[in-house]
Amino acid sequence: MPLSTSSNFAKPDDAFRAIVEAHRGLNDEQSADLDAALVLILANHIGDLDVLKEAIALAARRMLDASQQQQQQQQQ
Repeated sequence: MPLSTSSNFAKPDDAFRAIVEAHRGLNDEQSADLDAALVLILANHIGDLDVLKEAIALAARRMLDASQQQQQQQQQ
């Protein structure tokens, strides 16, 4: 099963809102704990190590790209 990167939600904004709302009222540590628990629950739901590894690599690339863009903006 390949990694799906397009939205699978009928209402993607509602899905995003649900995640944001889950963090409302949490401090940074609690928010990080919620994210970690959510990642582990969803990784288990996927149940495919190759897909999980692909998702990890994609997330890492996105973080690196964002960091590089931020550095470029600061240099301007």
